[in-house]
Amino acid sequence: MLSRKNILKTLLVFVILLICVFSSTALCASAETQTLYLGGFPAGFTLNTTTVEVIGICDVITPDGMKSPARDCGIKTGDVIDKINDKDVRKSADINGILAENYKKYRITVIRDGELMNFDCQPAKDLTTGVKRLGVLVKDTINGIGTVTYIDKSNKKFASLGHPVADAKNNIVNISGGKVFGCVVYEVKRGIKGTPGELRGAFENSNVIGEAKVNCGCGIYGDLSKNFDASKLIKIEKASIEDVKIGKACIYTTIHGNQPKKYDISIVKVDKGNKDNRNFVIKIEDEELIKKSGGIVQGMSGSPIVQNGKLIGAVTHVFINDPTRGYGIGIDKMLSSY
Repeated sequence: MLSRKNILKTLLVFVILLICVFSSTALCASAETQTLYLGGFPAGFTLNTTTVEVIGICDVITPDGMKSPARDCGIKTGDVIDKINDKDVRKSADINGILAENYKKYRITVIRDGELMNFDCQPAKDLTTGVKRLGVLVKDTINGIGTVTYIDKSNKKFASLGHPVADAKNNIVNISGGKVFGCVVYEVKRGIKGTPGELRGAFENSNVIGEAKVNCGCGIYGDLSKNFDASKLIKIEKASIEDVKIGKACIYTTIHGNQPKKYDISIVKVDKGNKDNRNFVIKIEDEELIKKSGGIVQGMSGSPIVQNGKLIGAVTHVFINDPTRGYGIGIDKMLSSY
């Protein structure tokens, strides 16, 4: 039989082995978490907002002729419908749901120029359907094109844009989800001094990249689709902003089709602590990219920036008066956001 002393020694060895195994597993998991896949390919975004904006006033065909309840009570294009009879309106379907209830009066609360305003409104009954209508055209989604920065396959996440989707007053738009699709760029409007260019593309509705979850100061983030194929993407390590040097670098972006290409740039300034996430000033050096697009155009936001073989950040903004120059955000800030 084993002595008490030998039993304790055996237990001690077993505990040490367990610690070693767990430490090794943790290190491997940590290393995998830090391994990313390079983006640079275009994406089409359909984001669900948490507000319902009036984008037009229209007439309703009723048994008594044409009527426009919204126009008659004073609702205008640009108003955000916040409540109807004190019930929250967060998507367009909420309007129809509340109007279908049997109220004698309807009070519409809107946000106009940051202020709440109330309007008493009597909906009109549609001649064809019998459904009560306000006579408004509204939107509760935002659509656009941008670029995916990286895929974090181990955590099944993606990051894009490098800057937020904002409204006309530069406020970050709150979202309640959305879809991110593959996209094919069919045209690039060339940027010139004073007029930014843009990518024009078509959504690939059958190619879902993932579900949008967050719109924040560092971009659009979300959960990767189970069917997303990352087998052709480049695996890459990230570099801290402390390692970024003024000098040669490159971006990966797409100006035709859906496959990214590498283009030469230079880092001309590094601002590590910039509060607006403008951590780099970059200059496009690649003659092919300048010839075709003029430099940085709308839709390139999120294009990954690589230096010395490591991911250091993403393109975010273009200089209006010089489309060959723009800003970039450091990758550490993007990685810490979702």
